Amino acid sequence: MKAAQIDGLEGLKALIDQEVAVSDWQIVSQEQVQAFADTTGDQQWIHTDPERARREAPFGGTIAHGFLGLSLLPRMLEQQLQLGGLKMALNYGCNKVRFPAPLPTGSRVRGRFRLTRVETIEGGAQIQWLGTLEREGTDKPVCVAEMLVRCFF
Repeated sequence: MKAAQIDGLEGLKALIDQEVAVSDWQIVSQEQVQAFADTTGDQQWIHTDPERARREAPFGGTIAHGFLGLSLLPRMLEQQLQLGGLKMALNYGCNKVRFPAPLPTGSRVRGRFRLTRVETIEGGAQIQWLGTLEREGTDKPVCVAEMLVRCFF
């Protein structure tokens, strides 16, 4: 998908309350889930043991960590935006995060991003996005987050 071209801070303000970007689909692999488990120390079998998960889990196999899904959103957003005059952007946090549905390993996901707020700060703006991680073939998202990004121009 082609990245959205936005003309600086004023261009952003004109997009408030609009869906601005939709990422390409990507697969969440068992290797990626295992790497996340190794990094965070969260080795719960529902994520890391495909055989046991096939036998015992209600999902028919392993699922990705909710926070792995959340962590995919900033990069998906970055890949879909070209913001004129931007010198630096920093993740500032999240106001709300929910994991409405599981993310089975091997699923294809993409991010959808609605711009909900732009506040002026010294040297730039604090931008609030509603990021939704959707799983291909399902209606219920796997992650919904109000993401805050500080952009400096």
